[in-house]
Amino acid sequence: MSDTPLKVTLDRDGKLLRLRLNMPKANIVDAAMIAALGKALADHASDRHLRAVLLEHEGPHFSFGASVAEHMPDQCAEMLKCLHALILQMVSYPLPILVAIKGQCLGGGLEVALAGHLMFVTPDARLGQPEIQLAVFAPAASCLLPERMPRAIAADMLYSGRSITGEQAAGYGLANSASEDPEASALGYFDATLAKHSASSLRFAVKAERADMIERVTQRIAFVEELYLKGLMATKDAVEGLNAFIEKRPARWEDQ
Repeated sequence: MSDTPLKVTLDRDGKLLRLRLNMPKANIVDAAMIAALGKALADHASDRHLRAVLLEHEGPHFSFGASVAEHMPDQCAEMLKCLHALILQMVSYPLPILVAIKGQCLGGGLEVALAGHLMFVTPDARLGQPEIQLAVFAPAASCLLPERMPRAIAADMLYSGRSITGEQAAGYGLANSASEDPEASALGYFDATLAKHSASSLRFAVKAERADMIERVTQRIAFVEELYLKGLMATKDAVEGLNAFIEKRPARWEDQ
């Protein structure tokens, strides 16, 4: 396993920032990964020659999700604060963030992907928010999924915890394309379109397209974070579900 959670490179003559999740096979979205992503995005946000970001990954899977240990009651407040700061940073980023996904993209990993702008997946990728199966809910995804796909499908994913395939994601409009090589598809899209545009004008286009979404998600993130910390985490079942997962045993629900 690498000691560096994120590979950061500039490509296409400095026009494309490539961020590669670098902790395979799980690519867990933990405190170190969140910090590395946030820093890389902040460091390059004012680069006037940059036209886009490509978020990709080492290994067969985009991410198995957030660290369950960091979701425990003694750590979850700080974890959510940091994760939601990253989500809002990505949602309001001044340039398009292209996300290339293979394999599993679950939980906090999918929340990070949803905060991007355009998504490229393999047909057999698995995208899901399984949090409800641990008796918790996905705060950021509760805000982002209904923004990115039909609300009825988003509700089903959040309530059931089931995953959808990359092919389904493309069919629902969540993903822009489903192909065997999503990184190549994302790069092809960049080369054919974004690379040719004025970087200055592209920033205005992104701001215009995202303005109302940024406002809605910012307000809703604050609401769901409080609901999670002050409501959900005060229940017995939420703590039991997390403990059962860590202890690798069936959960015993008390429905309270």
